[in-house]
Amino acid sequence: MESLQTLPPSSHLSPAALSFLDHRFHTECALADAPNFVSELQTQCAELDRALDELTRRLGAGLAAYASFSVEIHGLFGHVIDRLTALSSTVVPDEGRGEGDGKGFKEELATLAKEVARLETVRVYAETALKLDTLVGDIEDAVSYTMNKSMRKQSASQNSQEMHMLAIKTLKTTEGILTSITKAHPQWKHLVSAVDHRVDRALAILRPQAISEHRALLTSLGWPPPLSSFTSSNSDARTVNQVSNPLLSMQADLKLRYSENFFALCNLQELQRKRKARQLEGHDREVALRQPLWVIEELVNPLSLASQQHISKWIDKPEFIFTLVYKITRDFVDSMDELLQPLVDEAMLLGYSCREEWISAMVTSLTTYMAKEIFPSYISQLDEESATGTQSSARISWLHLIDLMIAFDKRIKSLVENSGILLSFDDDDIMQKISSLSIFCDRPDWLNLWAEIELDDALDKLKPDIQNENYWIKKVEGAVISSCTDDYKSPLVSNSFLRHLASVIDRCRSLPRVSLRSKFLRLAGLPIIRNFFDSILIRCQEAEGLTALTDDDAVLKVTISVNAAHYFESVLKEWSEDVFFLEMGMDEDDEGGMESNANICCEGLPESSRRVVFDDEIKKLEEFRTEWVEKISLVILRGFDAHSRDYVKNKKQWQRGEEGWTVSKALVEALNYLQSKTSVVEVGLNGRDFVGVWRSLATGIDRLIFNGILMSNVKFHRSGVDRFGSDLDVLFGVFGSWCLRPEGFFPKTSEGQKLLKLDENRVQECKAGGKKWLKENGFRHLSVTEAEKILKNRVLTS
Repeated sequence: MESLQTLPPSSHLSPAALSFLDHRFHTECALADAPNFVSELQTQCAELDRALDELTRRLGAGLAAYASFSVEIHGLFGHVIDRLTALSSTVVPDEGRGEGDGKGFKEELATLAKEVARLETVRVYAETALKLDTLVGDIEDAVSYTMNKSMRKQSASQNSQEMHMLAIKTLKTTEGILTSITKAHPQWKHLVSAVDHRVDRALAILRPQAISEHRALLTSLGWPPPLSSFTSSNSDARTVNQVSNPLLSMQADLKLRYSENFFALCNLQELQRKRKARQLEGHDREVALRQPLWVIEELVNPLSLASQQHISKWIDKPEFIFTLVYKITRDFVDSMDELLQPLVDEAMLLGYSCREEWISAMVTSLTTYMAKEIFPSYISQLDEESATGTQSSARISWLHLIDLMIAFDKRIKSLVENSGILLSFDDDDIMQKISSLSIFCDRPDWLNLWAEIELDDALDKLKPDIQNENYWIKKVEGAVISSCTDDYKSPLVSNSFLRHLASVIDRCRSLPRVSLRSKFLRLAGLPIIRNFFDSILIRCQEAEGLTALTDDDAVLKVTISVNAAHYFESVLKEWSEDVFFLEMGMDEDDEGGMESNANICCEGLPESSRRVVFDDEIKKLEEFRTEWVEKISLVILRGFDAHSRDYVKNKKQWQRGEEGWTVSKALVEALNYLQSKTSVVEVGLNGRDFVGVWRSLATGIDRLIFNGILMSNVKFHRSGVDRFGSDLDVLFGVFGSWCLRPEGFFPKTSEGQKLLKLDENRVQECKAGGKKWLKENGFRHLSVTEAEKILKNRVLTS
């Protein structure tokens, strides 16, 4: 190697050169490596010379292209000037120009204007294309420079960072021009496509480089922090110490480097977002534009990998996993607000919260690990249990895991809320980002399995209550599940069903999507209601099958089931008014569920009960109550008919009085039977349904007496009319305990009695007046034919 030249005096060197030499040759050992260092500098100089030559060549080519465009534009403008000169020479005074000449002149001007506009467009296109070519060339040069630096593996992070910022700045300028072209000149799509293609190739290199440098910087900062502070002896995540945060302990120079690197990566992501927004204009952009914050992902990914060495030991102890993830999330979340959020705001990344992104990324890493390791392990245990037919702890472990996930989500939600900003947790997108239960969004088969296990667990716990007769005898005291104040006299078993159903609903609330909540409730909740319905129906059928409801115990058994159904129905209706259930109905409408709701509407449900998940079950319970209340009324009515048969068939009794009796002796037995049966039903049945029973009885008895006596050609003398009136007073007295005007519930019989009391003159007026007279005198339930028949049976002479 040729001899080295002697350095000039230090006074002749610049401060930058002196600083460089002092840094490079700070020890005597470093001086020994001077020849190699000189060779390295000469190699770098040669490469820079070649790069300079290439830039000079490209500059010359650009200038030549610009000159070519200029010559072409100059020629076009020259042609326009020639046309204008020729046109001016042909212009003559208006007095000497005919109509045909004037029309030709206007056409000439219009053609010339179009030509000028076309030339202007060509000029603008040429200038824009040249400017874009220059900008894209600068981008490619910057990317090529940083790539060469990376390949040489030299310590030039400052220069590389500057080139990255220059490239990003140029990319922003380019994107601004492309956006204006898209709006002002949409027909230039080929130019935009060509530029996008070149920019995409540059970004494909620039983004990995920027991320790689960011990762290297994080590593130099000591990220991820060591998790060795966890006690290895007992492997209990609850015994961890406070984990140090390298982001808060950075020195000034490192903090500046990290901030610049962080800002560059944020700017690059915002640039990518704007490009996507432009390219997806007119399409559904929300899904594609909303991406996790890259800088937060780069913090979470290495931390997640480091924590997996602990998590992998705790697959059978998931409570430790959730404790560890929550602690890491909590310990670093404040630094996201304090240190990183200002940088994100400065980068103008709209709609991003570092706190929310950090929590979301940590939850996503947890759910990813659970989907790969934990859930497959639990499912394999369930498959083994199903194959062997033995009862193991697999289902209990699954439910325990779900409990831990729900508790974890509640704690995570509190972390987000502690930011001081009230987030809209009704938004499914936000809930899905911060919920570990979002694992079911991509695995509906796991959701089905969870619903099946949940349902089996609830039904297994309900079996002892269903079989316990005391739960059917004892009544619910107070509003335990519902806020209803009515006393439905409901048995405890209905409360057991409602309690388990409420538990399923509470667990369902934790799911992050309305569609998932609706599906889970239909799979795990509605079968519980159907099981309740089957239980009360079987008990009623058993009571009916044994004694046809003629026995008081059988009637009481039915009243218990009716009470249970009414209480259950009232609770479901109250719950259905909650927005939680109304959202499910709206979601079904959005997914095409309007057809089923239209069918429900056609069947007569009111407007307020449409599109509610409990609609079908509420309707079944209503129909059940109506059916069995009618059966109870029908059984009592048949008994009354049997006991009053002699009374109804005795036609002679209305021709003479019965001394010593205010009521017919034949009616006494029937009324005693009626009172005894209704008192049993009144004691056993809830107040609302009992109203239906006695009203149905009143309607039936009214029909029985009217058809059996008043319409049966019975001749009524004066004494018979009085006696019939006394019988009705006693009958009305039985129903007077439940209403103020019992005669109003016996409309035809009451009006028939009034007709029998009319004197001869009034009778003649009635016969002459017909329908009009009946209405004017308050006879609104009798037809003219019926009235004439009753009056015909009245014997006016004593």
